[in-house]
Amino acid sequence: MAENTKPVLRFAPSPTGMLHIGGARTALFNWLYARHTGGTFLLRIEDTDRERSTPQAVDAILNGMTWMGLNWDGEVIHQFARAARHREIAEKLLAEGKAYRCYATADELTQMREEQKAAGKPMRYDGRWRDRTPGPEQEGKPYVVRLKARQEGETIVHDVVLGHVRFENAQLDDMVLLRSDATPTYMLAVVVDDADMGITHVIRGADHLNNAARQLQLIEAMGAAIPIYGHLPLINGPDGAKLSKRHGALAVEAYRDMGYLPETMRNYLLRLGWSHGDDEIISTEQAVAWFNFESIGKSAARMDYKKLDNLNGHYIRESSDAVLVADVTAFLAGMTPPRILPVTACARLEAAMGSLKERAKTLVELIAGAEFLFTDGPRTLDEAAAKLLTPEGRATLAAVLPALEATQWTTSELESAARAFAEGKGLKLGQVAQPLRAALTGKASSPPLFEMLALLGRQESLARLTAYTV
Repeated sequence: MAENTKPVLRFAPSPTGMLHIGGARTALFNWLYARHTGGTFLLRIEDTDRERSTPQAVDAILNGMTWMGLNWDGEVIHQFARAARHREIAEKLLAEGKAYRCYATADELTQMREEQKAAGKPMRYDGRWRDRTPGPEQEGKPYVVRLKARQEGETIVHDVVLGHVRFENAQLDDMVLLRSDATPTYMLAVVVDDADMGITHVIRGADHLNNAARQLQLIEAMGAAIPIYGHLPLINGPDGAKLSKRHGALAVEAYRDMGYLPETMRNYLLRLGWSHGDDEIISTEQAVAWFNFESIGKSAARMDYKKLDNLNGHYIRESSDAVLVADVTAFLAGMTPPRILPVTACARLEAAMGSLKERAKTLVELIAGAEFLFTDGPRTLDEAAAKLLTPEGRATLAAVLPALEATQWTTSELESAARAFAEGKGLKLGQVAQPLRAALTGKASSPPLFEMLALLGRQESLARLTAYTV
């Protein structure tokens, strides 16, 4: 990278599915370094695989990035739209003798691999057209364009995460640049795009490490600037095996739908492979200020869903009540079908949020705990609440109602009335409060009971409680 040049980084997903956790972490690390250095963060959709690339997957990637808060600079770049430029470079390498036409047929290549396998040799292209000149019999026949790679010595990937990684050139065959239908391969497109976009740092998953050695040879053949490489160790499941569907959700949007906050995901994914001393809770502002490559670990990280839950609970508690109301209403509006809360429900929600957020680790849990605030009228009892409203519980409920009706409808007065009733009947407060809570909320647990009675008001509370006295 030239002196005084601001870094230019990119996230370059293939639109063949959702934005997965590993890709989201890669995007985050690139974004953080660009923001840390005042550089540029670009988004490139690598859609050269036309059969597997879908508009729905593009939308999922963009939505996932937007939800994560990873804003990119400039317009989204679509790789397929640059196919003519990729072919131009391949033709230039052909003209310079750095690439060649290979006329080997599919049957010939299959036979070659079978012979190599039978002989116990690595299966790779044997360079049969590397130094051959096509004759008249090749006229009009299909061919691919291959890079004339170095055959001796080694290629070294200087990696800011993994150190110096060496590859014997004898192990790297002449990769295809243009297919027989003249479409560019992924390997060609990536290198040309990185060069044209001025990418200074290529930070990506460790599964691309082998590609780096091949791409370096192409970069050198083009005479392009060599970027700084960093290959991130993979993310494993809690059991240490490669992260898969059996470990739980893989797509970022699934975590959004489970009620995790974007700031939680940024913090959590940052700590999956990067550290700053013993700090676990790291705000986005701190992450931007502190991020560096030196603190990226070399070994695979493990998902820990309990830690993710606890971290999300922290960010929920730290959020202002008004922000959480906005989060909840947006979450409900995004459901299928959408749920739109009336103004009265939003007001109740904000008034109760201070208590609700102490009990929830996800927005889904928070909404479940707040459900009794959203609509008026008697509640439908869940299983635990129904067990509290036995005939004895209903009798207690009926007996305490006159004491509540006779008092001022404030948190402290309601609690005092219930305590006095309990003491007069020789009961513990819980024996009175439990049926009250079950009838008021439909659940066996809730935010502080007397606060909720005061919040719902005399008329609504009595309507709910009276419904379960018979």
